[in-house]
Amino acid sequence: MPAPRLTRPAGSQGPGPIPHGLLEGLDLIVARRASGALPGDRRAAGLGAGTELAQLRPYEVGDDVRQIDAAATARTGEPHVRLHVPERTLTTWIALDLSPSMAFGTADRLKFDVAEGVTHVIGRLAIRRAGRVALMTFGAGVPRLHPPRASKPGVVALQRAIAEGVAPDGYDDPAAMTEALRRIGRVATQPGLVVVISDWREEDTWRRPLGALAQRHSVLAVEIRDPREESVPAVGRLAVVDPETGERVEVDTSRRSVRDRFEQIERERRERVARELRRLQVSHVALSTQGDWLGELGRHLS
Repeated sequence: MPAPRLTRPAGSQGPGPIPHGLLEGLDLIVARRASGALPGDRRAAGLGAGTELAQLRPYEVGDDVRQIDAAATARTGEPHVRLHVPERTLTTWIALDLSPSMAFGTADRLKFDVAEGVTHVIGRLAIRRAGRVALMTFGAGVPRLHPPRASKPGVVALQRAIAEGVAPDGYDDPAAMTEALRRIGRVATQPGLVVVISDWREEDTWRRPLGALAQRHSVLAVEIRDPREESVPAVGRLAVVDPETGERVEVDTSRRSVRDRFEQIERERRERVARELRRLQVSHVALSTQGDWLGELGRHLS
């Protein structure tokens, strides 16, 4: 299937205000659950700025005089310098769902708006401590990789990718997340943090590649929901269209049995996703298009 033309969804209002003070108070605590995920937790190749001593040797012309070791110099009567093992920086990989279902929203904002805000927050936190951030988009053609970048270029790359929008209605790629996770597994060679932002309405084929990532990285699953996906009001006959497959179904919402069955199916789906994530030992946070998504995310990260 050819790649669709991305568009910013109609009705998009953005994620809302993101106070700078709140960003300063958050940190990627979840990354500490992965062995070696933070800078300094593992040895890196070569020599550079760090805290662990790699070598103590006589001073040579061109050496940084700030690295002169006073004790060794006094003991030997000859200038000596200290060389350190460089600290390895944390790379955060964001997998962002751009499928048509992300353009849905009936509350304060669209699911895409919440995803945009989460991507911005995670990206800003990722570049702390000289970290890098990469983005893998899926659900809109072949998964697209924006390679790891540090500092401002990393955040700018995220903003440009998000500004392109989501796939149009009728575009269906049921294995999009699965392929994106596999690609991250191939390119993310060093332990880091993987954040998957989606409504998690894809078939459960993502279990195996996500489990493989969880064996090597710290993984956070961000699930974005809308209240109307959990229950339907009693408004009589209602036509429901799947934005990805285009399938159209008419239901009589005035019947209590229909509403109860809808809620049961959705509840079981959400419980199944949560159960699988727990089994894979993946951190999971559910955010809604209604209310304070940022506060809920902050409580999970702080």
